[in-house]
Amino acid sequence: MTNKPNILFYFSDQQRWDTIGSYGQELNITPNLDKLAREGVLFEEAYTAQPVCGPCRAVFQSGLYPTQTGCFRNSIALPSNIKTVANYFEEEGYDNAYVGKWHLASDGELEGKPTIDYQTSAIPLERRGGYKGYWRVSDILEFTSHGYDGYVFDENNNKCEFKGYRVDCITDYALDYLDEISDDKPFFLTISHIEPHHQNDRKCYEGPNGSKTEFKDFKLPGDLEALEGNAKEMYPDYLGCCKSVDDNLGKVIDKLKQKGLYDNTIIIYASDHGSHFLTRNRDEHLNGYDDYKRSCHSACLHVPLIISGPGFKGGKRIKDLVSTASLPKTFLSMIGVDVENNMIGEDLKKIVDGDTKGRVNEVFAQISESRVGRCVRNEKYLYSVYAPNKNGGEYMDSDIYEEDFLYDLEKDPYELDNLVYDERYKNIKKDMAERLIYHMKLAGEQIPVIKSIE
Repeated sequence: MTNKPNILFYFSDQQRWDTIGSYGQELNITPNLDKLAREGVLFEEAYTAQPVCGPCRAVFQSGLYPTQTGCFRNSIALPSNIKTVANYFEEEGYDNAYVGKWHLASDGELEGKPTIDYQTSAIPLERRGGYKGYWRVSDILEFTSHGYDGYVFDENNNKCEFKGYRVDCITDYALDYLDEISDDKPFFLTISHIEPHHQNDRKCYEGPNGSKTEFKDFKLPGDLEALEGNAKEMYPDYLGCCKSVDDNLGKVIDKLKQKGLYDNTIIIYASDHGSHFLTRNRDEHLNGYDDYKRSCHSACLHVPLIISGPGFKGGKRIKDLVSTASLPKTFLSMIGVDVENNMIGEDLKKIVDGDTKGRVNEVFAQISESRVGRCVRNEKYLYSVYAPNKNGGEYMDSDIYEEDFLYDLEKDPYELDNLVYDERYKNIKKDMAERLIYHMKLAGEQIPVIKSIE
């Protein structure tokens, strides 16, 4: 067996950070993740760079901002001329495998039938982002399945139907892969679960049967408790989904140990974005469908990030603000590949090792669909702007923005008091606007005018 580490990227969809015990969840939802965190490294302040499924997945595959790839909203396919993480891993002799939700093959209008449609059909090889091997995938898994039962497609375009709870079945495909692999090549395996994302056509979260009873004693996070949304109704099933994702992570870890692979495998756990449970953007739902994520609030951006394996040991808790846009660069660093400025973000291993000299402790995010929006966050403040009179499903950027909100995070951790009109914060807004423009320039965006609210 090669000495190169295996890389396992296990990620969920629409999971808040505070569903996890290691981040403060009081119910026993994530014992396997909690153990992984005790063994490895937990990033307390990890944030997504784009809280929408397709754009975030484009970041994970390309290591570029959605405005750089053009995948700024859903229903835009990953361009075929972009060098992806799968391409890099293949060059290094890795066997690449992908299981679960892809959301990067279909192309067309935001709403309605795409002009190039693989939403419920097999994805051709040229639209798989460089993954040429084991493949058990649906482009939009919520369209080919429900909480129970559904189908995906394999690398030969065969339809693979499954019966049972979706997380269990998707994980079973990954376990089959681990059973089949030989020991002459390291692997890069992605397991992309859709849970705990809500089931679109039923407008609800679909936890395993019994979730409503098992998790009835939930305690809502402060923002959801304070704001009107649907969390009081949906949270038990949401937590049930999260528990199932964790249970199945345990199955994967057991399989790795059984195969003698665990000690040489780096496991990365994250989510594409969080969920605000209809508490934000209440006046801006897109064509009537429910919006759970398209804003700069922490409910949408703050996600779990736990890494464990060679080089990521010791039960460390990192307090620095980091972006999950750094994951592709970090993946490649794990196998000795320095992509330099060909990818955005930073090598998170340097932060783990304490190499933070000169580092700017801020994160930046782009917002689409609900609006054309941007935000920057540091330890003290969250500042957001939006482009007036621009449809977020049509435009990916703007030359003019107006201030949307400012939160003093030390005084207002649940982001309930918007200070954008408060004269006392005038200088802070100016400074945050300058910081935001700095990050927009780094992302290759045009330098905008930000109109201040006086």
